[in-house]
Amino acid sequence: MKRQKLEISAAAAASIGLLALASAMGIGRFSLTPILPLMQQDAGLTLAVGGWLATSNYIGYLLGALVCVVLAPRPAPAIRWGLVGVGCATLAMGFVVSPPVWLALRFLAGIASAFVLVGTSAWAMPILRHHGKEEWSGHVFSGVGIGIAVAGLFGLAAGIEAWSSRVTWTVLGAVSVALAALLWRPLGTEPPRPAQTPSQSARALPRPAIIAAFCYATFGFGYIIPATFLPALAKGYIDNPALFGLVWPVFGAAAALSTLASGWIGRGLAPWQLWTRAKWVLASGVLAPAIVVNVPTLLFSALCVGGTFVIITMAGIKEAMRLKGEPASLVVAVMTAAFGVGQIVGPLTVSLLDRSGHAFALASLIAVGALVAGNCVLLYCGGRSNPAKETEPARLAELQHSRRDGEAQETPAGRLAGTADRRQIRSSGEKTKEQGHAAPPRGDLGGGRVRLQSADGDR
Repeated sequence: MKRQKLEISAAAAASIGLLALASAMGIGRFSLTPILPLMQQDAGLTLAVGGWLATSNYIGYLLGALVCVVLAPRPAPAIRWGLVGVGCATLAMGFVVSPPVWLALRFLAGIASAFVLVGTSAWAMPILRHHGKEEWSGHVFSGVGIGIAVAGLFGLAAGIEAWSSRVTWTVLGAVSVALAALLWRPLGTEPPRPAQTPSQSARALPRPAIIAAFCYATFGFGYIIPATFLPALAKGYIDNPALFGLVWPVFGAAAALSTLASGWIGRGLAPWQLWTRAKWVLASGVLAPAIVVNVPTLLFSALCVGGTFVIITMAGIKEAMRLKGEPASLVVAVMTAAFGVGQIVGPLTVSLLDRSGHAFALASLIAVGALVAGNCVLLYCGGRSNPAKETEPARLAELQHSRRDGEAQETPAGRLAGTADRRQIRSSGEKTKEQGHAAPPRGDLGGGRVRLQSADGDR
């Protein structure tokens, strides 16, 4: 089948990815968090029921990731229909008052948001790499924080203006549907697909990728407790909606700003190194309100958790892509599934501990233990295996494929691209031979012979 010509610019791909993640994650995943205090007030929702609603969404997220693992849908349709699903499920929340139906709708929103996240990662990254703008991945993932901040501002406005939870759900659903319609046509372009060797496509995930998935699961469990219950905890301590409603916008703003600054923050660091360092900050943010609840600890938690969880998400996906090779939609889906397992356990732990009277504090302490354990595993396994043997042949195969495409062009620009690819292939082959007898350096989870990408995409 003839490959579709790439027609989309790097700036357009980054903008589309940003808006898609803002809708899928800010609304599809985390809209419950700022609306939960409103539902407690006008629908009599308890913290335990809120935990089950969150768990339902995360189970859907896990199922969506597993479907992506099994079916490997094409990225653009996955994003398109995922955004439609997020919009419809969110909009419907404003028209029903039945908790079982709420559970079903949040479940469907979770499935749809997983499709969008996996699809966006597999759609936008190759386009950015094609244009030599891989460091712009931070702009794409800043959509998560921007979406959270916007949803939080809607929650803040709802608290100040005394909107009902149903009105708030309806407004957010309408925004999400509008974004799905806006992005439908631009998502008609499929990214270029790098070539795979036969041995790559048939081989199972390498051991380092499995270890990374386990650590990613502990991250999902650790961050999700404050990410789900922090505004509700603030409402229990602060009566003024203009104050407790600020917690979630601060969380989202920290996520967006930290993601935009991720290139500078992670300069010179391998993805797993950025991952571990950010998790120490995350653990401190989870721990603070478990020890004492007041305005400083609530804001400290919002800044620490919001300012690190998207960076860790980005670093984890980059580590997954590096460990498996390219294309990486399968391993990204596996990491997303592991992440989803951790997220399910978090709210479920709060619900199961509800009768203790200290559900949030106890669950947060357990989450801190999980984060510390995951970090210890990452630190221990750093540099103990070697993915370079797996990824370098794939890289050379991709360059061979690109060379053939360049030679097929009739224009002088096409011939120039083919010449550049041939030079790059020869250079990569010579570099591989030179490295064949070199001792592998430490400093990455795979311990490869090639210097790996830092979080900002530099080599």
